[in-house]
Parts: sequence; C-alpha cells; structure tokens
Amino acid sequence: MALTYSTMLPLGTKMPDFQLKNALDDKLYTSSTLMNAKPSLIMVICNHCPYVIHYHDEIKKLANDFGHKIDFVAISSNDIISYPQDGPAEMKALFHNLKLSFPYLLDETQEIARELQAECTPEFYLYDNNDMLVYRGRMDDSSPRNNINASAKDLRKAMITLLNGKSVSFDQQPSTGCNIKWK
Repeated sequence: MALTYSTMLPLGTKMPDFQLKNALDDKLYTSSTLMNAKPSLIMVICNHCPYVIHYHDEIKKLANDFGHKIDFVAISSNDIISYPQDGPAEMKALFHNLKLSFPYLLDETQEIARELQAECTPEFYLYDNNDMLVYRGRMDDSSPRNNINASAKDLRKAMITLLNGKSVSFDQQPSTGCNIKWK
C-alpha cells in the first residue's frame, strides 16, 4: 500500500460519460442515469483498501441519510488481474455484506479513473443538479492511522450545502488512501 493523495479534479468539471457493468446485477449502468437534475456522488473505492474499509460505516450512513436526494455510485478501477479481491464477485459480496444497494461499477479499462484524475481510494466526487463538479477530495480528516474517528464531516457538509441551494466552499482537501492499482 502506497499512501497517495488525490489530484483534485478542477471544480466545475462536467461529469464524465460512462457505461460500466454494475457488479451487483451484471447490468450496464450509464452516466445518463445520473444526469437527471439530481445531485450525484461518485465514489472511487475498492474492496481491500484499509482507507476505504475505515469509511464503510460512514458510507452506509451517508447513503441512508442522503440516498433519497442524491444518486450514489461507487466505482472500482483497480486492476483485477493483479488484485482479484477487487473483482466483480467480491464487489457484489462486499456490498451484500454491507447492505448497500446503490451501483458498484467495475471500471475494467480504468478510463473513468483517468477522466476523474483519480489517484487513490477512496476519492469522492459530488456533482450538482447540472452534473458539474462542486466537491472532490476527502470524506474527513480521519484515517486508519491517525486515531481520529470517521465522521464524514467534510463530505457531509458539502452535501448539505448543495442540497440547501448554496455554493459549496472552495476550501477542499485532497483525499488520501491507497494508490489505484493501474494495469
């Protein structure tokens, strides 16, 4: 595991177009599903990263608190040949165990990770009703290494601000985690 920081895709960037297989039902899921005048949260995660695992409970809380107002999508872009624990069957099992039902997409070509300028897991991308990026970076300042409890305070604040029709602060911090396992 190499500690990596996100590169912070420029705010105002349009959500990338994608068509990826959902590991939960093996159906293709497209970005057009998210382009519905509703905010969207895209999470670049994987199964085995301790930084992502550290946030499992917070991801569940966010989905419970905001899933009816914001579309949630998780994307795994890791090389599943070198990291088979991040493969589709394992993705499906993880979400089943966590009782998460939003799409968990496999980015086998790693094209979407590149378009998002994703560097690590986890990274969070919040898009407004017009599919424009308003927040990217970390969930909060906790990590599996620093003895700070996960709270999702940074991401939660951005989501609440967006839903209240206000501008999300430009003061955003990069995410830290495991590097994406590139092919």
